[in-house]
Amino acid sequence: MTQTHNRTEGDINLSDARRNWYSVMNDPDTQHYLQEDAEYFLHQALSTPCLDVLASCEGIYLTDIQGKRYMDFHGNNVHQLGYRNPYIIDKLKQQLDVLPFSPRRFTNVPAIELAKKLGSLLPADLNRVLFAPGGTSSISMALKLARIVTGKHKVISLWDSFHGASLDAISAGGELDFRKDMGPLMPGVERIPPPMTYRGPFLAAGSGDLPYADYLEYVIEKEGDIGAFIIETIRNTDVQIPSQAYWSKVREICTKHKVLLILDEIPIAFGRTGKMFAFEHYGIEPDIICLGKGLGGGVMPMAAIVARNKYNIAQSISLGHFTHEKSPLGSVAALAMFEFMEQNHILEKVQQDERFMASEMEKLMDKFPLIGDVRGIGLLWGVELVKNRQTREKAVEAAETVMYECLKNGLSFKVSQGNVLQLSPPLIINRIELKEALRILENAISTASGIV
Repeated sequence: MTQTHNRTEGDINLSDARRNWYSVMNDPDTQHYLQEDAEYFLHQALSTPCLDVLASCEGIYLTDIQGKRYMDFHGNNVHQLGYRNPYIIDKLKQQLDVLPFSPRRFTNVPAIELAKKLGSLLPADLNRVLFAPGGTSSISMALKLARIVTGKHKVISLWDSFHGASLDAISAGGELDFRKDMGPLMPGVERIPPPMTYRGPFLAAGSGDLPYADYLEYVIEKEGDIGAFIIETIRNTDVQIPSQAYWSKVREICTKHKVLLILDEIPIAFGRTGKMFAFEHYGIEPDIICLGKGLGGGVMPMAAIVARNKYNIAQSISLGHFTHEKSPLGSVAALAMFEFMEQNHILEKVQQDERFMASEMEKLMDKFPLIGDVRGIGLLWGVELVKNRQTREKAVEAAETVMYECLKNGLSFKVSQGNVLQLSPPLIINRIELKEALRILENAISTASGIV
């Protein structure tokens, strides 16, 4: 059965809306390159077929080979400070002339400085760092370290969670698309429902998302021998924002049962939520945190784990051992990212943007019955479309219509779970650009409202 969210992304998209999109992209050069892309690359769900052919990028914009510009509200979550950020690019150019690569048996000053910087931003005893070339690899390192620290291989994760696409990451993840047809995966993973307040198995209980925390403890006690709980602090894809009560209880449960709390903040750290790290909203601390995507300043593949100092006990085991483990370029890009954020007061700006977005989203929800729920924090927002607010039936076709209408008019974003418009613009977006994006979105929702 075709998953509903694959109507908007992926090689199995056979909808009329996708075919209509390609009829709009009738430029011969664009069609030629899209055909070549389909001919030479292995096809895979959620990546192909491609929507367009890009030529350049700058700030919040992507530009295709015909000069059409898109405001990018997706960016694979690497674009926090915009594309081709001049400050970051300049720092990288300087580093390229000095030390572009560092063999693994050596260290280098940028890598050391970045490790120190991360430690200074996190709680006092979260100061042991390992770098990796991508977020998936950071998940792998965290899972390895958790086994060594606890002596237990069992892990709890959430259904519908995404932690990367390697075999160990999909074993810990909860999305069917990545696990199907793979055969045996990493043993010892137990999945529980994600904390939700608009949908979910405990909705009828009427007590918010706290029952999801209670269920975590139930599974820990019933299963036994659990070493770690891996979870996104705030789920990025469809913007699920747990309550303070949920996170306080989860931290309490993990401490009580000696279960390591691994927070995956790969897509949402570094200002997306209005704080440097999302867990800061809740006054809790992870035992291990996984970072990536925006860490490379929108240019370099760069990821990391940061663990408590007392977990530095794996000297005889290679947790990562990556060729680009202490990349001087990745480290310089990350340091420049932090410098730019501090110099330009990005966190304060995002907090102001959150207030503006909350007001505008409330207006849209009042105007369109098609919108069943709006969830947001900082510059991360989810707009859930439904056919009926009482039944909450997903408006999948309408979400698809909205996405393509926005693409036609220069706004790109992701549709998650088939009906959630996920909006995550670069944090440098100005108010004029933000208003224009919302105007495009409003017009598209108005068009889609006529088909429900």
